[in-house]
Amino acid sequence: MLEATVLLQLVLGEYVEAALIAGLLAFNIALGVFQEGRANAALNLLKQRLAPRARVRRDNCWRELPAVELVPGDVVQLSLGTLIPADVQLLSGSVLLDQSMLTGESVPVDAAAGSVGYAGALVRRGEAIALVTATGSATYFGRAAELVRIAHIESAEFKAVLGLVRNLSIINGAVVIGLVAYAQLIGLPAAQIILLVLTAMISAVPVALPATFTLGAALGARALAQKGVLLTRLSALHEAAAIDLLCADKTGTLTSNELAVATVRPLAAGWSVGDILAFATLASSPDGDDPVDAAIRRAAAATPGQRKLPHVVSFTPFDPASKRAEGLAQDADGTNIRIAKGAPSAVEDLVRWSPAAKGQVAALAGDGYRTLAVVAGPQEHPELLGLVALNDPPRADSAALIAGLHAMGVQTVMVTGDAAATAATVGRAIGLEGRVCPREQIPDRVTPDEFAIFAGVFPEDKFRLVRAFQRGGHAVGMCGDGANDAPALRQAQMGIAVSTATDVAKAAAGIVLTTPGLGGIVTAIREGRTVFQRILTYTLTILVNKCVTLIVLGGGLILTGHAVLTPMLQALMMFAGDFVSMARTADRATPSLHPNSWRLPSLIRAAIPLAVCKLVFCFSVLAMGAFRLGLGVGQMQTLTVAMLVYAGQGMNYLLRERGHLWDSRPSALMMLFSLGDIMLISTFAACGVLMAALPVRLLLGLFAATVAFLLLTDQIKVVLFRRRRID
Repeated sequence: MLEATVLLQLVLGEYVEAALIAGLLAFNIALGVFQEGRANAALNLLKQRLAPRARVRRDNCWRELPAVELVPGDVVQLSLGTLIPADVQLLSGSVLLDQSMLTGESVPVDAAAGSVGYAGALVRRGEAIALVTATGSATYFGRAAELVRIAHIESAEFKAVLGLVRNLSIINGAVVIGLVAYAQLIGLPAAQIILLVLTAMISAVPVALPATFTLGAALGARALAQKGVLLTRLSALHEAAAIDLLCADKTGTLTSNELAVATVRPLAAGWSVGDILAFATLASSPDGDDPVDAAIRRAAAATPGQRKLPHVVSFTPFDPASKRAEGLAQDADGTNIRIAKGAPSAVEDLVRWSPAAKGQVAALAGDGYRTLAVVAGPQEHPELLGLVALNDPPRADSAALIAGLHAMGVQTVMVTGDAAATAATVGRAIGLEGRVCPREQIPDRVTPDEFAIFAGVFPEDKFRLVRAFQRGGHAVGMCGDGANDAPALRQAQMGIAVSTATDVAKAAAGIVLTTPGLGGIVTAIREGRTVFQRILTYTLTILVNKCVTLIVLGGGLILTGHAVLTPMLQALMMFAGDFVSMARTADRATPSLHPNSWRLPSLIRAAIPLAVCKLVFCFSVLAMGAFRLGLGVGQMQTLTVAMLVYAGQGMNYLLRERGHLWDSRPSALMMLFSLGDIMLISTFAACGVLMAALPVRLLLGLFAATVAFLLLTDQIKVVLFRRRRID
């Protein structure tokens, strides 16, 4: 419609109006190209991450090559601090692998000969030789890249704009056909009919609509940036208003992604929690990057009341084969003390286990903790001192986030690669008490009322789960931090990457939290709802004003026998009025208490009675000017311009409030532009600039009549909005 209007204006020599509309069209095209380029950033970053360098054995010698040159069957070396360059199977050696950013498992995995390692996992300890089994897009990580590429969700904002313009086009088409038929019936010249059609097309096209949507989001994005929330695409803010379900990753999102000692259970008489932690440190590596040992050292340092420790003589690091670490120490009188720390099953041959101790181990395992047994005593007969349970603790603000979202009408579910027991323990700690859904039972359609936690899910499962919720009619937000979350972040209406997220996750998300904590999620949703209210007001105003203008064109022709508007006058109104529309994006607005959604049929049903009220007013003014005052053709056109501007500006203030129009004060910027529009048109009308002059007294009377009309219509609007639930 924009392009057709520009072409018709050029044919008729209306170059100023054509340039104005073409400029706005070009602006929106440039903005679209820019956003499309940003949208591909996630895939580009994934491709970069797929190409680290690797130490590979070729022709019986070791060489360093780009990982992109690896093929299945190559033999590679894995060492401390490196990323695994491809999916591999270990041939020899042992390593500790941090796969939390890939699988969501919060606890590093010990891998020995025969174990599998995924591309992108970080080697935290040890060295190994491994056989390449898959490369590139065939790897576990590569499948995530493919899911990001195919992930797509149609924007609710886009559908709303399309629906609005479609409805206006239908009305415009009907009015134009009626205008042409009636104009031919009364014998209007062809040149006047063409001008009449052009006026109708300019009246119908909401030229400022795309720019207003974009400007509203841009101002919201600036406000969010000041609060530590960054938008990677503007449409994410509009989608935030509609979110009624948040899928939150556990590891690194709801939790800190850092192992910590959750509890210590003494099992030997006379041994305190501090004593057990202190002896556990003697069986821990004093340096290195083992997260288990680091967690025990931190807990021991923070726990007072420890007995005097013996002197460590020798230390054997953790061995994946035996699943324990051991140390030999001597006390003050030179007695040797054997100290061991490891999985309960790994120390069964060293100590005698009581039924109570076995029950404690089972209880801790059932709660999802990683449990270590601490053993100390004479070399031949050591004693079981106690159990140390570790977990990835929830963030301090996770429970507050879930409670805050619930108050806003947004449900939360946890999605994690961890085991069901671990996920359930964290869920209880943060207020998620619902059922746990095992990985193999994720259905094609699901509701958050069925399950509160989805455990053991891989990247494709998270992606599939988001789509399952969307098929069920939910607007889904996804919060995550790892590469395994990227496909789901891309598929969700609002993907949220926390401040510690990988570059891949941040590029796939629509919203990035730039400061620690999760409070930015609530902030983003609240700001999205605020922007939604502004855009909703604009949409209602467009529906009322555009439809009324089109019908006034047709009714004015029937009433007076000539066009009551010209293309120039219509372009002048559009130019001045659109600045007011854009200024409305900075107006004050109150966010709703529940998720918002675009319900165009409901908006149209609310707009029709208001449009009828405005039509009654407009036709009353036209009838007064034509039959009571006897105004000529030019003065009737001026009267129509002034009438539409006064009433249109009044509708801006009438519709900005869901209650009475005086319930809140408009922004200073909006009032300034509105006053400028009214003064500009009033001055032109009084002085006869670009239009026939009208007496000042007539303009003042028209303004007073408009105020009276608005106060009366405001009473109707309040009742109407309450019944139609426009909030």
